[in-house]
Amino acid sequence: MLPPLAGHLLPALSLAAELTRRGHRVAWAGPEPVLRPVLGPEALIMPTGSRLFRQQAVGGTAAIRTLWQDFVVPYTRFTLPKVRQAVRDWHPDLVLVDQHSPAGALAAERYGVPWAGFAPSSMELGRPPLDEPGLEEWQQGLLRDLWSRAGLNAAEYADPRFSARLILACTAPVLLGVAPDTARAADSPPSTPLPPRCAVVGPLLTDRPSTIGFPWEQLRPDRKHVLVTLGTLSASVAGDFLLRAADALRSVGDRVRAVVAAPAEVLERLPEEMLGFTEVPVLELLRQGALDAVLCHGGMNTVCESLSHGVPLVLAPIRHDQPITAARVAAAGAGVVLDFERAGAEQIRAALLAVLDRPEPRLAAGELARELGSLGGAPRAADLLEECAV
Repeated sequence: MLPPLAGHLLPALSLAAELTRRGHRVAWAGPEPVLRPVLGPEALIMPTGSRLFRQQAVGGTAAIRTLWQDFVVPYTRFTLPKVRQAVRDWHPDLVLVDQHSPAGALAAERYGVPWAGFAPSSMELGRPPLDEPGLEEWQQGLLRDLWSRAGLNAAEYADPRFSARLILACTAPVLLGVAPDTARAADSPPSTPLPPRCAVVGPLLTDRPSTIGFPWEQLRPDRKHVLVTLGTLSASVAGDFLLRAADALRSVGDRVRAVVAAPAEVLERLPEEMLGFTEVPVLELLRQGALDAVLCHGGMNTVCESLSHGVPLVLAPIRHDQPITAARVAAAGAGVVLDFERAGAEQIRAALLAVLDRPEPRLAAGELARELGSLGGAPRAADLLEECAV
């Protein structure tokens, strides 16, 4: 059970491919119109219907509050009856539950089915102490209410974000502030301990078929190429930053060519020399070695995919765990952080040239690629799920 968001679905798709390769049957619970284009025609989908994702606050704890009260909670309450039906009728050996889709945990608890947690972002993992007092207590109130509405015994309440069996974290220890073999960099954000049974497995990058057409012939050997993407959920606030980035890239157009993923209304305003698309085959571009840098919002999926291929980053974090992740990438030397709201074209240009022209960011990204590659990825995650289901 996952939210209908690309940064959550794509890692799970890689895990599902590995499980299917091993002979397991995988079913998905969620809104079919959103899941089907991502998962493909052969995927077994238990449709739940969907709810509109309302606009979130841009930053700070306000963004966490709006995410939970305007999406996580309404989406959980809306989908729970169908998710419960799917668990009851399909009799899975294990339910994999995204930390932002508690309906899966609630349904599994109702029918006594083992469940494991899935954390494609670090928002609920090792979060440093937040500025706003009472945020965790407020979240617990929401979760206890969901537990009660699901008909579960209040005396047996267990946080449905954190499975007692297993939590898969699709990242690296250094990006969670956990680096047991080396001292944490002085300028890296602090961390709170990870939950028990949390396994950090790195990015899930098994085969991910893509139907996105891309003009590979337009990539030029005499230019460096930069991917610009701010993620699915940032579309409504990304336009102004993307236009500032376009100005920055226009000034180095004789050296750098941009591949931009953005909403259609933003793409219409970009210079013609930029390759702009509403969808981009990011993983294919990385695997082909076509990218020299990535300018992004600091979402964990994009960060880990880029670093896994030794590609340095320019990060303009917007909300949630993005500022923390961005700061940790910068502390590791593999990227430069910009102010999303205030960075002008000249600052963006300077940051891009810093990661393109200096060897240190690429060397640091290469070191992180080796660390991420050593964590096991989808095969190790599948091993752990098989153990968990026994």
